[in-house]
Amino acid sequence: MLVKRKMRSNELAEIIGITNANLSILKSGKAKAIRFTTLDAICKALKCQPADILEYLDE
Repeated sequence: MLVKRKMRSNELAEIIGITNANLSILKSGKAKAIRFTTLDAICKALKCQPADILEYLDE
């Protein structure tokens, strides 16, 4: 979605109010949880739905 919106990670991090390091953890899939407020902010900034950026994997 970042590429589609022609946005850089550091720009998104600044818009949603998290560090670049925390955004990197989210992007890499290593995060064990995400706050709904963070998810909401990401979706608003990228003008997308959660399904556009999340994938469920049954492990």
